Amino acid sequence: MHGGIEHRTGVLFVCLGNICRSPMAEGAFREGARRHGFSCLVDSAGTASYHVGSQPDPRAIAVARRHGVEIAGQSARQIERDDFYRFAHIVALDRANLEGIRARAPRDGSAKLSMLMDAVEGRIGEPVADPYYGDEAAFLTAWETINLGVEAWLARLMREAGALRA
Repeated sequence: MHGGIEHRTGVLFVCLGNICRSPMAEGAFREGARRHGFSCLVDSAGTASYHVGSQPDPRAIAVARRHGVEIAGQSARQIERDDFYRFAHIVALDRANLEGIRARAPRDGSAKLSMLMDAVEGRIGEPVADPYYGDEAAFLTAWETINLGVEAWLARLMREAGALRA
């Protein structure tokens, strides 16, 4: 990337169905990375296969769009074995999905597994509530929490990239 920070890391955000929280996290991270001039592979996936091939939930698309982030072009997929080698970080949106990821992880997988809010001081281990069965307000709350976590992850990865370059 010209004029920006180039770092060959990757982040995969994971929730259950890959139609609400993880697509919002992918979109928010992608937009934040663009804004900061940080080049990084970013994607999202689900631990379950319920929605494979579907675009994000219309409520997730709407709340992201209201914040200047377009996620309608994303397509749900399930986490796969290659993800544990392709991404430096696999970031779960809640504890149950983190456990699901750990159960799938190959012994020699290189990805570091953690939760989104682990990057936010004082909120380690905190889940992002699933807004799927909620209303528009639940999606807005999820977006705000995700955005806080994503900004903290961006700061962490940019610091690491700077340390690697020094």
